[in-house]
Amino acid sequence: MKRPRRKIKKAVIAVAGWGTRFLPATKNQAKQMLPIIDKPIIQHVVEEAVDSGIEDIIIVTQGGSSNIEDHFDTHVELEDVLEKSGKLNLLEKIRKLPEMANFIYVRQNKRLPYGNGTPLLTVAPLIDDDESFVYMFGDDLTIAGTPVTQQLISVYESQKPSAILAVQEVPRDEIGRYASIEYKEGAKYKYEMKRGHEKIPPEKAPSNMAQFGRFVFNYDVIKEAKETPLGKGDELWIIDILNRLVEKGKKVIAQPINGTWMTTGDPLTYMQTQVMFALERSDIGGDFAKFLSGLNFQKYLGTKDKR
Repeated sequence: MKRPRRKIKKAVIAVAGWGTRFLPATKNQAKQMLPIIDKPIIQHVVEEAVDSGIEDIIIVTQGGSSNIEDHFDTHVELEDVLEKSGKLNLLEKIRKLPEMANFIYVRQNKRLPYGNGTPLLTVAPLIDDDESFVYMFGDDLTIAGTPVTQQLISVYESQKPSAILAVQEVPRDEIGRYASIEYKEGAKYKYEMKRGHEKIPPEKAPSNMAQFGRFVFNYDVIKEAKETPLGKGDELWIIDILNRLVEKGKKVIAQPINGTWMTTGDPLTYMQTQVMFALERSDIGGDFAKFLSGLNFQKYLGTKDKR
Protein backbone atom coordinates (compact mmCIF):
# COMPACT_ATOMS: atom_id res chain seq x y z
CA MET A 1 0.00 0.00 0.00
CA LYS A 2 1.27 3.45 -0.95
CA ARG A 3 1.96 5.59 2.08
CA PRO A 4 0.10 8.93 2.30
CA ARG A 5 2.15 12.07 1.86
CA ARG A 6 3.38 13.56 5.08
CA LYS A 7 2.60 17.20 5.82
CA ILE A 8 5.47 19.44 4.72
CA LYS A 9 7.32 20.65 7.80
CA LYS A 10 10.93 20.79 6.60
CA ALA A 11 12.80 23.41 4.56
CA VAL A 12 16.32 23.32 3.15
CA ILE A 13 17.96 26.73 2.64
CA ALA A 14 21.08 26.93 0.48
CA VAL A 15 23.62 29.55 1.59
CA ALA A 16 26.81 27.89 0.37
CA GLY A 17 27.95 30.50 -2.18
CA TRP A 18 30.99 32.74 -1.72
CA GLY A 19 29.29 36.11 -2.30
CA THR A 20 32.24 37.35 -4.35
CA ARG A 21 30.25 40.22 -5.87
CA PHE A 22 30.07 41.79 -2.42
CA LEU A 23 33.74 41.61 -1.46
CA PRO A 24 35.22 42.89 0.77
CA ALA A 25 31.98 43.00 2.81
CA THR A 26 31.63 39.22 2.51
CA LYS A 27 35.26 38.35 3.25
CA ASN A 28 34.40 37.08 6.74
CA GLN A 29 30.63 36.75 6.65
CA ALA A 30 28.06 35.04 4.50
CA LYS A 31 26.35 37.27 1.93
CA GLN A 32 23.03 36.17 3.41
CA MET A 33 23.95 38.03 6.61
CA LEU A 34 23.98 41.38 4.83
CA PRO A 35 21.06 43.43 6.17
CA ILE A 36 17.81 44.32 4.50
CA ILE A 37 17.25 47.35 6.71
CA ASP A 38 17.41 45.78 10.21
CA LYS A 39 17.21 42.06 9.42
CA PRO A 40 19.76 39.96 7.54
CA ILE A 41 18.68 38.46 4.24
CA ILE A 42 18.61 34.95 5.71
CA GLN A 43 16.15 35.98 8.44
CA HIS A 44 13.65 37.17 5.85
CA VAL A 45 13.92 33.78 4.12
CA VAL A 46 13.48 31.88 7.38
CA GLU A 47 10.46 34.00 8.34
CA GLU A 48 8.80 33.21 5.00
CA ALA A 49 9.30 29.50 5.66
CA VAL A 50 8.01 29.69 9.22
CA ASP A 51 4.99 31.74 8.15
CA SER A 52 4.25 28.92 5.69
CA GLY A 53 4.08 26.27 8.41
CA ILE A 54 7.69 25.05 8.34
CA GLU A 55 9.08 23.77 11.65
CA ASP A 56 12.47 22.26 10.78
CA ILE A 57 15.01 24.35 8.86
CA ILE A 58 18.19 22.85 7.44
CA ILE A 59 20.72 25.48 6.42
CA VAL A 60 23.45 24.28 4.05
CA THR A 61 26.58 26.32 4.70
CA GLN A 62 30.27 26.45 3.89
CA GLY A 63 33.31 27.89 5.64
CA GLY A 64 32.82 31.42 6.92
CA SER A 65 29.10 31.02 7.65
CA SER A 66 29.30 30.59 11.41
CA ASN A 67 27.70 34.01 11.96
CA ILE A 68 24.46 32.58 10.54
CA GLU A 69 24.47 29.99 13.33
CA ASP A 70 25.25 32.72 15.86
CA HIS A 71 22.38 34.85 14.58
CA PHE A 72 19.77 32.17 15.26
CA ASP A 73 21.34 31.22 18.60
CA THR A 74 20.74 32.63 22.08
CA HIS A 75 22.85 35.66 23.06
CA VAL A 76 22.67 35.75 26.86
CA GLU A 77 24.90 38.80 27.34
CA LEU A 78 22.97 40.95 24.85
CA GLU A 79 19.65 39.84 26.32
CA ASP A 80 20.87 40.83 29.78
CA VAL A 81 21.91 44.29 28.54
CA LEU A 82 18.59 44.88 26.80
CA GLU A 83 16.59 43.71 29.81
CA LYS A 84 18.50 45.91 32.26
CA SER A 85 18.16 48.93 29.98
CA GLY A 86 14.41 48.40 29.60
CA LYS A 87 14.56 47.84 25.84
CA LEU A 88 11.96 45.11 26.03
CA ASN A 89 10.78 45.41 22.44
CA LEU A 90 14.27 44.69 21.17
CA LEU A 91 14.69 41.96 23.77
CA GLU A 92 11.61 40.19 22.44
CA LYS A 93 12.96 40.32 18.87
CA ILE A 94 16.28 38.81 19.95
CA ARG A 95 14.76 36.09 22.11
CA LYS A 96 12.39 34.85 19.43
CA LEU A 97 15.15 34.12 16.90
CA PRO A 98 16.23 30.68 18.24
CA GLU A 99 12.58 29.81 18.88
CA MET A 100 11.41 30.37 15.31
CA ALA A 101 12.17 26.81 14.22
CA ASN A 102 14.35 23.78 14.84
CA PHE A 103 17.62 24.75 13.16
CA ILE A 104 20.05 22.24 11.66
CA TYR A 105 23.32 23.29 10.01
CA VAL A 106 25.13 21.14 7.47
CA ARG A 107 28.49 22.02 5.92
CA GLN A 108 28.63 21.38 2.17
CA ASN A 109 31.46 19.03 1.27
CA LYS A 110 34.02 20.89 -0.85
CA ARG A 111 34.56 17.75 -2.95
CA LEU A 112 31.02 17.93 -4.23
CA PRO A 113 30.45 19.70 -7.56
CA TYR A 114 29.45 23.34 -7.67
CA GLY A 115 25.88 24.27 -8.57
CA ASN A 116 22.45 25.22 -7.24
CA GLY A 117 21.50 21.54 -7.05
CA THR A 118 24.49 20.49 -4.94
CA PRO A 119 22.88 21.23 -1.53
CA LEU A 120 20.38 18.46 -2.34
CA LEU A 121 23.25 15.97 -2.26
CA THR A 122 24.40 17.42 1.05
CA VAL A 123 21.03 17.01 2.79
CA ALA A 124 20.11 13.64 1.26
CA PRO A 125 20.72 11.72 4.53
CA LEU A 126 18.36 14.11 6.36
CA ILE A 127 15.35 13.61 4.07
CA ASP A 128 13.16 10.50 4.45
CA ASP A 129 12.13 8.68 1.28
CA ASP A 130 8.45 9.41 1.99
CA GLU A 131 9.02 13.06 2.81
CA SER A 132 8.43 16.21 0.78
CA PHE A 133 10.29 19.39 1.63
CA VAL A 134 10.74 23.04 0.69
CA TYR A 135 13.97 24.11 -0.99
CA MET A 136 14.98 27.79 -0.92
CA PHE A 137 17.84 29.92 -2.18
CA GLY A 138 19.13 31.98 0.71
CA ASP A 139 19.59 35.13 -1.38
CA ASP A 140 16.15 35.30 -3.04
CA LEU A 141 13.47 37.32 -1.26
CA THR A 142 9.79 37.78 -1.95
CA ILE A 143 7.09 40.31 -1.11
CA ALA A 144 3.60 38.79 -1.10
CA GLY A 145 0.33 38.91 0.81
CA THR A 146 0.33 35.13 1.13
CA PRO A 147 3.89 33.84 1.59
CA VAL A 148 5.23 32.46 -1.68
CA THR A 149 6.30 29.23 0.02
CA GLN A 150 2.77 28.76 1.31
CA GLN A 151 1.41 29.33 -2.20
CA LEU A 152 3.67 26.58 -3.55
CA ILE A 153 2.77 24.15 -0.78
CA SER A 154 -0.94 24.66 -1.48
CA VAL A 155 -0.52 23.88 -5.20
CA TYR A 156 1.80 20.97 -4.41
CA GLU A 157 -0.74 19.40 -2.05
CA SER A 158 -3.58 19.76 -4.55
CA GLN A 159 -1.70 18.67 -7.71
CA LYS A 160 0.65 16.09 -6.14
CA PRO A 161 3.63 16.52 -8.50
CA SER A 162 7.17 15.29 -7.91
CA ALA A 163 8.32 18.90 -7.89
CA ILE A 164 7.04 22.43 -8.08
CA LEU A 165 9.18 25.46 -8.81
CA ALA A 166 8.26 29.12 -8.49
CA VAL A 167 8.50 31.28 -11.60
CA GLN A 168 7.94 34.93 -12.37
CA GLU A 169 7.78 36.85 -15.63
CA VAL A 170 10.87 38.95 -16.34
CA PRO A 171 11.70 41.28 -19.25
CA ARG A 172 12.73 39.33 -22.32
CA ASP A 173 16.23 40.85 -22.34
CA GLU A 174 16.82 39.53 -18.78
CA ILE A 175 15.64 35.93 -19.20
CA GLY A 176 19.13 34.81 -20.21
CA ARG A 177 20.23 35.21 -16.58
CA TYR A 178 17.85 32.50 -15.40
CA ALA A 179 16.32 29.17 -16.29
CA SER A 180 13.39 29.77 -18.64
CA ILE A 181 10.35 27.52 -18.74
CA GLU A 182 8.68 25.71 -21.63
CA TYR A 183 5.15 24.56 -20.76
CA LYS A 184 3.36 21.41 -21.91
CA GLU A 185 0.56 22.02 -24.37
CA GLY A 186 -2.81 20.55 -23.42
CA ALA A 187 -1.73 19.51 -19.92
CA LYS A 188 -4.49 18.95 -17.37
CA TYR A 189 -2.82 21.54 -15.14
CA LYS A 190 -1.75 24.44 -17.35
CA TYR A 191 1.52 25.14 -15.55
CA GLU A 192 2.97 21.67 -16.02
CA MET A 193 6.54 21.98 -17.29
CA LYS A 194 7.71 20.40 -20.53
CA ARG A 195 11.32 21.52 -20.19
CA GLY A 196 13.51 24.12 -18.54
CA HIS A 197 16.41 25.87 -20.29
CA GLU A 198 19.27 27.14 -18.15
CA LYS A 199 20.61 30.58 -19.08
CA ILE A 200 20.13 30.47 -22.83
CA PRO A 201 20.12 33.58 -25.06
CA PRO A 202 16.84 35.55 -24.83
CA GLU A 203 16.06 35.01 -28.51
CA LYS A 204 16.13 31.22 -27.93
CA ALA A 205 14.22 31.17 -24.63
CA PRO A 206 10.79 29.48 -24.91
CA SER A 207 9.22 32.05 -22.58
CA ASN A 208 10.15 34.87 -20.24
CA MET A 209 9.00 32.90 -17.17
CA ALA A 210 12.09 32.66 -14.96
CA GLN A 211 12.79 30.09 -12.27
CA PHE A 212 13.81 31.52 -8.90
CA GLY A 213 14.74 30.14 -5.53
CA ARG A 214 11.51 28.63 -4.16
CA PHE A 215 10.66 24.95 -4.66
CA VAL A 216 8.79 22.02 -3.16
CA PHE A 217 10.29 18.58 -3.84
CA ASN A 218 9.57 14.99 -2.99
CA TYR A 219 12.27 12.33 -2.65
CA ASP A 220 12.26 11.71 -6.41
CA VAL A 221 14.32 14.90 -6.72
CA ILE A 222 16.93 13.70 -4.22
CA LYS A 223 17.30 10.39 -6.07
CA GLU A 224 17.56 12.10 -9.44
CA ALA A 225 20.12 14.61 -8.14
CA LYS A 226 22.47 11.71 -7.38
CA GLU A 227 22.26 10.51 -10.99
CA THR A 228 22.23 13.80 -12.91
CA PRO A 229 25.44 14.58 -14.83
CA LEU A 230 27.00 18.00 -14.55
CA GLY A 231 25.66 20.54 -17.02
CA LYS A 232 26.51 24.06 -18.14
CA GLY A 233 29.82 25.21 -16.65
CA ASP A 234 30.36 21.75 -15.10
CA GLU A 235 27.75 22.57 -12.45
CA LEU A 236 24.86 20.56 -11.03
CA TRP A 237 21.74 22.49 -12.04
CA ILE A 238 18.30 22.04 -10.52
CA ILE A 239 16.69 22.53 -13.92
CA ASP A 240 18.70 19.58 -15.30
CA ILE A 241 17.45 17.40 -12.44
CA LEU A 242 13.85 18.42 -13.11
CA ASN A 243 14.19 17.88 -16.85
CA ARG A 244 15.28 14.30 -16.19
CA LEU A 245 12.22 13.75 -14.00
CA VAL A 246 9.94 15.05 -16.77
CA GLU A 247 11.63 12.75 -19.27
CA LYS A 248 10.82 9.83 -16.95
CA GLY A 249 7.15 10.78 -16.89
CA LYS A 250 7.14 12.58 -13.55
CA LYS A 251 4.97 15.65 -13.08
CA VAL A 252 6.80 18.94 -12.56
CA ILE A 253 4.94 22.23 -12.14
CA ALA A 254 6.38 25.70 -12.86
CA GLN A 255 4.02 27.86 -10.84
CA PRO A 256 3.69 31.65 -11.33
CA ILE A 257 3.47 33.33 -7.94
CA ASN A 258 1.26 36.10 -6.60
CA GLY A 259 3.74 38.64 -5.36
CA THR A 260 7.14 40.02 -6.21
CA TRP A 261 10.44 38.17 -6.35
CA MET A 262 13.47 40.24 -5.38
CA THR A 263 17.00 38.94 -5.77
CA THR A 264 20.08 40.11 -3.86
CA GLY A 265 22.64 38.48 -6.14
CA ASP A 266 24.65 41.62 -6.92
CA PRO A 267 25.01 45.15 -5.50
CA LEU A 268 22.40 46.69 -7.84
CA THR A 269 19.65 44.13 -7.19
CA TYR A 270 20.54 44.18 -3.50
CA MET A 271 19.97 47.94 -3.33
CA GLN A 272 16.75 47.64 -5.34
CA THR A 273 15.54 45.09 -2.80
CA GLN A 274 16.49 47.41 0.05
CA VAL A 275 14.34 50.14 -1.48
CA MET A 276 11.34 47.85 -2.03
CA PHE A 277 11.43 46.46 1.49
CA ALA A 278 11.85 49.93 2.98
CA LEU A 279 8.80 51.21 1.11
CA GLU A 280 6.78 48.23 2.43
CA ARG A 281 7.57 49.14 6.06
CA SER A 282 4.73 50.83 7.93
CA ASP A 283 7.15 52.61 10.27
CA ILE A 284 9.52 54.14 7.71
CA GLY A 285 7.93 53.58 4.29
CA GLY A 286 6.09 56.91 4.09
CA ASP A 287 9.06 59.02 5.14
CA PHE A 288 11.37 57.07 2.86
CA ALA A 289 9.02 57.60 -0.09
CA LYS A 290 9.06 61.36 0.62
CA PHE A 291 12.86 61.27 0.68
CA LEU A 292 13.00 59.48 -2.66
CA SER A 293 10.49 61.82 -4.25
CA GLY A 294 12.68 64.77 -3.31
CA LEU A 295 15.80 63.45 -5.01
CA ASN A 296 17.01 64.96 -8.25
CA PHE A 297 17.37 61.70 -10.20
CA GLN A 298 18.27 63.54 -13.39
CA LYS A 299 21.56 64.41 -11.74
CA TYR A 300 22.49 60.73 -11.63
CA LEU A 301 21.02 59.38 -14.86
CA GLY A 302 23.60 58.69 -17.53
CA THR A 303 26.56 59.31 -15.26
CA LYS A 304 29.42 56.83 -14.98
CA ASP A 305 31.56 55.84 -12.04
CA LYS A 306 34.88 57.53 -12.79
CA ARG A 307 36.70 56.36 -9.70
